[in-house]
Amino acid sequence: MLEQRAIYLLSPTPREGTVSLPMIQFKTVADHIAFADCDTLMFTSKQAVVRADSIDKNWKNYPSVAIGSATKKQIESLGGEVIYTPKSYYGKTLSQDIVNYFSKRKILYLRPREVSFDSRGFLENAGIHLDEQIIYETECITYTEEEKPVKNAVIIFTSPSTIHCFLRNFEWDESYTAVVIGDATKVHLPKNTAYAVADEALISSCIEKAKSL
Repeated sequence: MLEQRAIYLLSPTPREGTVSLPMIQFKTVADHIAFADCDTLMFTSKQAVVRADSIDKNWKNYPSVAIGSATKKQIESLGGEVIYTPKSYYGKTLSQDIVNYFSKRKILYLRPREVSFDSRGFLENAGIHLDEQIIYETECITYTEEEKPVKNAVIIFTSPSTIHCFLRNFEWDESYTAVVIGDATKVHLPKNTAYAVADEALISSCIEKAKSL
């Protein structure tokens, strides 16, 4: 039987069966939420929900569009209402869903400073105005060369920022295999990287995929 490869998880929360190597930390950058002209909120990460709750608990008075099952679960666990979760969580498909279902809504997208897709630009081209408010940002955690993952490791990337911060710390080793949480993350990998995409956009699915390699 082959020996299990070391699996490194780069998201902030440790998970059993993996080596925890968090690449990012979060910083709140807003002291209020601009509810005035909106009737619906949009969240694309559970971290955005947590940050919104720490800024102003009145966000729960607005129905939410939740991007991803983990985001939906976080909204509901804090007492919010989810009115829609799209089947596809990325890019143009997601924005087209909003065009189809929410053209009459005034949506406020509570977002991180950096995003992998310009939802606002896409929607405005389709005739829908999407307000945005940056409420948090991610920062890279710094590591020493001695903390670099071992050869032949499987590295789980849960966002584009985890890739960027990893490459800021370490040079990519060709013996590594990447597991990515979805297509929006995949495009940020170094060229010629061996990789696999999780079957679902969940960390648990990433871990299952990593264990199968």
